Amino acid sequence: MFRKILIANRGEIALRVLEACKELGIATVAIYSEADRGSLHVRYADESVCIGPPRSSESYLKMPAVISAAKITRADAIHPGYGFLSENASFAELCAASQIHFIGPSPAAIRLMGEKDQARRAMAAAGLPIVPGSEGVVPDEASAMAEAPRIGYPVLVKASAGGGGRGMRVVHHKEELTAAFETARSEAQQAFGRPDVYLEKFLERPRHIEFQVLGDLHGHVMHFGERECSIQRRHQKLVEESPSPAMDDRKRTELGARVVAALQKIGYSSAGTVEFLMDEDGAMYFIEVNARIQVEHPVTEMVTGVDLIKAQIRLAAGELLQDVGGKVISRGHAIECRINAEDPETFVPSAGKITAFQSPGGPGIRVDTAAYEGAVIPPYYDSLVAKLVAHGGTREEAIARMRRALDMFVLEGIKSSLPLHRRILADADFAAGRLDTRFLDRFASFAAG
Repeated sequence: MFRKILIANRGEIALRVLEACKELGIATVAIYSEADRGSLHVRYADESVCIGPPRSSESYLKMPAVISAAKITRADAIHPGYGFLSENASFAELCAASQIHFIGPSPAAIRLMGEKDQARRAMAAAGLPIVPGSEGVVPDEASAMAEAPRIGYPVLVKASAGGGGRGMRVVHHKEELTAAFETARSEAQQAFGRPDVYLEKFLERPRHIEFQVLGDLHGHVMHFGERECSIQRRHQKLVEESPSPAMDDRKRTELGARVVAALQKIGYSSAGTVEFLMDEDGAMYFIEVNARIQVEHPVTEMVTGVDLIKAQIRLAAGELLQDVGGKVISRGHAIECRINAEDPETFVPSAGKITAFQSPGGPGIRVDTAAYEGAVIPPYYDSLVAKLVAHGGTREEAIARMRRALDMFVLEGIKSSLPLHRRILADADFAAGRLDTRFLDRFASFAAG
């Protein structure tokens, strides 16, 4: 087992990794930017190192600074959390060259899955159904004009690298393609350092369903059921739950087996998520693999009882998957609401000082957060403040507990998404499980911006 882990992240995920390390008896190192000096992960870590100014490009994304912090504190492993350097193959390679364990997939797997067009081809070759699209990167506008009619409008122009909804544009008609193509390329260049995009068929009202997986260093892969992530705004997830109301045991077993076989074929290890779109007829199409732990991993933890962060660490240390994951038994239902620091109507980020903070508790409630009264939400990073998770014996009980928890959540001094989540949980279609990625369109005032 590792002696000391450097946590290459911030906020709630840094605190979550720190908690897992404490339970495993592993010393921790927190890195932080000047804006995060007062953060809880800095306060609770055994050691801490300031690695630069507030902007992530000068701190959390600065690979030499992160490696140097690990070296001077003699950390033998780095956990990247999600975002930042978590899916950077070059960083994983730099860790290996520096004789530091990277707690995540191999550089080869990260690189393959990070190239969305290559990942599509690899997963298709491994037997997963994929959304119809271009064979690879579309190099120019003329090629896009030739590919789009073959695929059939509407099409999605999509960045080959990265994720999170950046570098993506929907095109319904030929006349819109030129502007969408250039905008997506520009966003891809700015967000991921390269303008490569490809095209795929845009499904009008799909459900977004993903499978949580773990793989060890000995060739074994296991899935831990699926999560429904259909409630989104501009491809950013807001509410997740497990299991999906649209899945049954037969479909879960069949698709889960194909997911496991596909990832075994490419030698995948550590935590990952295989994402699908389900069309209105129930057909499933692979879209991408996120080669890291996901924001929404707590819902899977709540229904399976498996600590995925501790599992990641133990697998990276060489333990067998059968000793870490055991036999997966799903119990009950879990729902997660991402509480973001943003205006609930315009979605404009809301930085500032939290003047009052009281997280809810009671049966079945979990809150993952690094927020506290007096904490300052800086304008430089993701707007996530807390992940509120409710677990119940049934979906109905989980919804009732989430409604209660949302009503008891106190967050003042900044604007937050709490009012939007209360509306979603009170919606009759949500209660009935009638979900798709355009669910928020029905909330006209909340869908603006």
